[in-house]
Amino acid sequence: MPVPDFILAMREKLGTDLIWTPGVSAVVLDDEGRVLLGRRADNGRWCLITGILDPGEEPAVGAVREVAEETGVIARVERLASVSAGDPVTFPNGDHAQFLDLTFRCRYVSGEAHVADDESTAVGWFAVDDLPDSVPPHQRWRLETALADTGEAVFARD
Repeated sequence: MPVPDFILAMREKLGTDLIWTPGVSAVVLDDEGRVLLGRRADNGRWCLITGILDPGEEPAVGAVREVAEETGVIARVERLASVSAGDPVTFPNGDHAQFLDLTFRCRYVSGEAHVADDESTAVGWFAVDDLPDSVPPHQRWRLETALADTGEAVFARD
């Protein structure tokens, strides 16, 4: 997984200390109600399309950018679905991070889904009631909040 240059610059100053990082998840739905997933190159799990926001980047713009960069799909944001803080993680190199996630419900606009960078080994559309077993619980929760038709964002994860 490529580490953004601004994170590498922070790591030069902070070492492996905990970094609080804003990120986005995109729940991209097509006209058949399927969700777009990518199989991560680092751990082999199927997941929603996610990424770290660039400094100063608007979150909805970042979500659409990540979808295009990782899958070749053009999407548009429909609404904010959830805001949640993930658990702290330690990467194999010893770096510590914790992510603030903004999950957006998105609609497919155009493009053929394909692996478009080195972050995924596969990309595909899945029925929301027939997801791969490897989709982690926190990602399933994000999907559920995006599918809820309340029109309101959820601001905490149990």
